[in-house]
Amino acid sequence: MIFSYPVIRAAPSALVSITNIREWGRELCRQGNRGQWSPAMGGGGGWLAAAMFPDEVWEHVFSFVEADADRSAISLVCRGWYRIERRCRRRIFVGNCYAVSPAMALRRFPEVRAVSIKGKPHFADFNLVPSDWGGGATAWIEALAEACPQLEELRLKRMVVTDDCLELIGKSFRSFKVLSLASCEGFSTAGLESIASSCRNLQELDLQENDIEDNCSHWLSHLLETSSSLVSLNIACLDGEVNFSVLEWLVSRCSSLKTLRLNQSVPLDRLASILHKAPQLVDLGTGRFAADNRPELFAKLELSFAGCRNLRSLSGFWEAVPAYLPTLYSVCNGLTSLNLSYATIQGVELAKLITRCKNLQRLWVMDLIEDLGLEAVASSCKLLQELRVFPFDPYGAEPVSLTERGLVSVSRGCPMLRSVLYFCRQMSNSALITVAKNRPNLTCFRLCIIEPHTPDYVTHDPLDAGFSAIVESCKDLRRLSLSGLLTDSVFKSIGAHGHQVKMLSVAFAGNSDAGLHYILSGCKNLKKLEIRDCPFGDKALLANCAKLETMRSLWMSSCSVSLGACRLLARRMPRLNVEVIDERQGGPMESRPNDCPVEKLYIYRTIAGPRSDTPSCVWTL
Repeated sequence: MIFSYPVIRAAPSALVSITNIREWGRELCRQGNRGQWSPAMGGGGGWLAAAMFPDEVWEHVFSFVEADADRSAISLVCRGWYRIERRCRRRIFVGNCYAVSPAMALRRFPEVRAVSIKGKPHFADFNLVPSDWGGGATAWIEALAEACPQLEELRLKRMVVTDDCLELIGKSFRSFKVLSLASCEGFSTAGLESIASSCRNLQELDLQENDIEDNCSHWLSHLLETSSSLVSLNIACLDGEVNFSVLEWLVSRCSSLKTLRLNQSVPLDRLASILHKAPQLVDLGTGRFAADNRPELFAKLELSFAGCRNLRSLSGFWEAVPAYLPTLYSVCNGLTSLNLSYATIQGVELAKLITRCKNLQRLWVMDLIEDLGLEAVASSCKLLQELRVFPFDPYGAEPVSLTERGLVSVSRGCPMLRSVLYFCRQMSNSALITVAKNRPNLTCFRLCIIEPHTPDYVTHDPLDAGFSAIVESCKDLRRLSLSGLLTDSVFKSIGAHGHQVKMLSVAFAGNSDAGLHYILSGCKNLKKLEIRDCPFGDKALLANCAKLETMRSLWMSSCSVSLGACRLLARRMPRLNVEVIDERQGGPMESRPNDCPVEKLYIYRTIAGPRSDTPSCVWTL
């Protein structure tokens, strides 16, 4: 019996196991005849019938496969599946805007509806990448405008986006619904006006941590005229004043609005009014959570929050006044995400709030929470999956009382913890070993000890044993950041056991070139490697140059790499872009000797060749 389309539609889970799809496709290729049955296909006629499915059915099956790696695997099975997957791919992710040219990407996937692109290296977040390095979005947006008028969604991160880019987006895509800009620069509120006035189907405008010039105060008012379909609006990174009347009208008009993140200009009394008009909100950024102590405002705000029965995520809290935190108590039990990374509130007040959040899954907070606050988290938030603790004043004269004790408490009390980012001033091997034993299910572990080369504060030994325990115990670890006093021994352990690590960040660590060799020769699935201020150099880099073609990128700054090694690497591996960055610009690179040290090195895989927009401080070898 041949399965009909409705049967597949009703039971996709039985067909969409990516392992089954791969094996199925390979067997069909081996047969060479789509109607021939083989025992390798499985018992019964179901496999035979499936081999005879028309392309439209395969398109429907493939639509349930979302992971990029799995989609790529499907396209490699046979020419037929390559053609079908190419035609039905609606969403693409470009991890490096220079890894492929826009024209190549859009020829490969002509029916794309959603595009996500990353530009500058991750270290741009730490001001280690020159401001004019590149990452311009213009070429991509122009290509999309010409080849994909059907585009509905565009997400850009660490890219230079101009007002002209935003104007072109508004003019070119009639069904445009989603614009997300994260850590981008180069545009102003005048560019946002183009989006607001032209995109009549806009559902999401997400502005995260961008550098935006405020030169058009009325841009938000255009959304009143064009869009009643907003589902998500994030303007938290805007510096300028917001027209409160327009904002309130917009919120009341968009009945489907679920996410609203306000900037610091929105005061508490306006927040109360907005909440009254949008009780359906799921994700809220509060704006400036400060005001004089007024009982009538407290009561109004408390009543407004009590009406938001669907609220699951809270963020914002700039200049938060502890006296108003009790207004949140009515929604605490329903919260799954709480971002207090801008709230300068001391641990006792934070603990009063967080202990009421029994269903919290994600918590971002400053180190002002201290060990006592994290112990309260451990005892109250049993569903916690992600914890990030940021420093309030990294080099302050009076350090807060946050140590390894808080991290150990959370690892002991939160059995579902998967992801950790932790800034602190001291750590011990015994604490890291305890965390590893308590939480072998960690997939992300990023520890930043603020002072470089800090040893185990109890034994004064390197922290090799502690980090080795993390890597050896956490078999599914995908992301790892190291800090403190570390020798090559820890990198040997990472290379031997970090089989699933995809992103690794290393700073002020190691004592020889062997450390880099252990990483590159051992971490099978490594995609991004970031290194700064480490004694890693030419020998390990050249010995493992083939590994670099399997990775997305390698960043090295203030290491022991020479210009000669970079030149040799570029000759050996023509499919890599080897970029030497020298902001001091001490004469032309061609005249420099091979033993000249390299200040910064960025290596990435590309099929587009050297880029044409490098500034004077960047040389492509």
